[in-house]
Amino acid sequence: MNTPNKLTILRICLVPFMVFFLTADFVPFHYLWALIIFAAASVTDAIDGHLARKHNLITDFGKFLDPLADKILVISALVCFVEMHACSSIVVIIVLAREFLVSALRLVAVGEGKVIAASNWGKLKTVSQMVAVIWELVFWSVYSVVGEAAMAEYHLFSTGYGIGEALLWISTILTVISGVDYVWKNRSFINPAK
Repeated sequence: MNTPNKLTILRICLVPFMVFFLTADFVPFHYLWALIIFAAASVTDAIDGHLARKHNLITDFGKFLDPLADKILVISALVCFVEMHACSSIVVIIVLAREFLVSALRLVAVGEGKVIAASNWGKLKTVSQMVAVIWELVFWSVYSVVGEAAMAEYHLFSTGYGIGEALLWISTILTVISGVDYVWKNRSFINPAK
């Protein structure tokens, strides 16, 4: 197994630790630990892609697993945010619906001997989701350190919360666009006659 694929697997292995810290209220600075883990996982995403392209280590396994690792990472964070009341469940439902649809198309393509790599819209969607998640984690990390009263005094809580909500909805819109783009470009795999 090459280095980019190992980094992708590492990204998946970091997810349970991120979820643990996001939900472990009894751990001091638990949001900060979750932020560090999510940031580290996001960095592996950038590095594995760079290494794969630079050293011509692009494999069918990597094309399939890399986007899957991103989905697991982001959706895990979003589900935790719903539990924290920091994200609408509608966002998670839209993201899940898009990912199920895209994964189904990928499986159909694999059945026909083809592997479909992530599109530019898909990459933009992933980046926007990671930015939104990082913002939320930074916001809740600051909140847990300074407290709601200190943030409310300078209107930082409502502002920070609002920015986070806006970023999540922007990423959701990009999720829908990328899903439509993905279906349209791969519509040849959708053949009711078969």
